[in-house]
Amino acid sequence: MNSITKVVAVSFYALLLSIFVIGCSNEANSSAVKEHSGENELEVDTLRYSGSTGQVTYWELAEDLGYLEPLKLEWTGNSTSGPENIQATVSNSIDFGGAFNGAILKLKEAGAPITAVIGYYGSDEQTYSGYYVLEDSPIKEAKDLIGKKIGVNTLGAHHEFAIVEFLRREGLTEEEIEQVNLVVIPPASGEQALRSGQLDATTLGGVIQDKALERGGIRPLFKDTDLFGSFTAGSLVFRDDFIKKNPKTVAKFVEGTAKAIEWAKVTPVEEVRERMKKIIEKRNRNEDTELIPYWKSTGIESQGGQILEKEFQVWIDWLENDGFLEKGKLSPKEVYTNEFNPYVKE
Repeated sequence: MNSITKVVAVSFYALLLSIFVIGCSNEANSSAVKEHSGENELEVDTLRYSGSTGQVTYWELAEDLGYLEPLKLEWTGNSTSGPENIQATVSNSIDFGGAFNGAILKLKEAGAPITAVIGYYGSDEQTYSGYYVLEDSPIKEAKDLIGKKIGVNTLGAHHEFAIVEFLRREGLTEEEIEQVNLVVIPPASGEQALRSGQLDATTLGGVIQDKALERGGIRPLFKDTDLFGSFTAGSLVFRDDFIKKNPKTVAKFVEGTAKAIEWAKVTPVEEVRERMKKIIEKRNRNEDTELIPYWKSTGIESQGGQILEKEFQVWIDWLENDGFLEKGKLSPKEVYTNEFNPYVKE
């Protein structure tokens, strides 16, 4: 286990303990929702969630398309990382959250009562995460990263997994990998930090990446798709108690989000972008729409975001090999369910 990962493990379990304590104290303070008793009515009216500045999530798109009616969404603020998002879900600060599947596994293994219900982001030929250096940087290969700083949005998630996997495949020893420094920085600040010399390399993805490439002066060392091909990387989770108490609400949410994902896949790109732009303009969150013209695809491999067993198994294997998971302790079926997704064929 490398030193980067050891630090993440210690802080992760300490934070988890505080999350469970907070979650218990917040149990009576769930979202400001109205409960129903009618047979065909949803159990609650509203779901709380965290958003992303200048971007439109597929559940927000679903609401705008009318796919969630009569269910409503309540935005509680923005988050910059998946682990933060699912930790807020466990603590009952929000009703659902999304993260990289490896981060979900670590939280689940630590005892968090959560279940993944739908995939919501991933990588394909058009939408992926790249790991960049300046055009004139002396960094040409993995060994050149020893002693250098790489910007990531959070530790213990998608980008750390990809970077460590790249370094291992390129032949670095665990001792050498320990000398590669991961620096946490907001996604929108990575490009500037790279260009100013604060970082030697940085992670760029999606529309932020495209904008940086348009400005020029940077080049990729590798992409996550070079390592894993096209794959759905992250899922949305609910607390198990919430699912048990509100199955109709969860089903409506998953159905609507799945339909929005498919709508975005089959609708002309310009029409999707225009819809997203209008959503941002309507929601009045003091943000701009400059990232929207760079949206290209969902990056979600499966139809309707249904979760595939391999999308968790690959990270279970990775975590077992790294000493995070006891071999055989977790299986994919214990972590996710497709029971609410209408695109799943029996």
